[in-house]
Amino acid sequence: MSDLSFRHLNLDWNAEPNAPDVELTVEGDTVQLIFLLNPWAYDAGMGEKGTLRFVGCSRWRWDSTNDHAWFAGEGLYSKHAPEWGEFYEVIGDSRPVGDDDWEVLSPDGPKSRQFLFYFRDDTIELFAEDWVFSRSRG
Repeated sequence: MSDLSFRHLNLDWNAEPNAPDVELTVEGDTVQLIFLLNPWAYDAGMGEKGTLRFVGCSRWRWDSTNDHAWFAGEGLYSKHAPEWGEFYEVIGDSRPVGDDDWEVLSPDGPKSRQFLFYFRDDTIELFAEDWVFSRSRG
């Protein structure tokens, strides 16, 4: 993982840091994450939700790595990712990916990109062609 880099994608929003109440749904090759937004550090109202839609998703996994494990060096990218609690595109990850670790929807395609979101108590990683973020009032 020597050529590994992380593109920070959530520059003006983030998940609620204490209890983001993450929901994941799958419909065809679209994976959707819905979570509470952080109203204390960003322009979001109390109870406002963020939705990340990953289109052309080929695989995803929900890992129980939390902030304590990450800071203790136990998370997959704990020695590489710039910060905990952020949403990244992972570039240059050459580790083998076993199907038993993932919910596989289809084979990875030539346009597949790797995404990673560190929530307080969970880590969600996906391979998808693209992503879209939207907001809604709770």
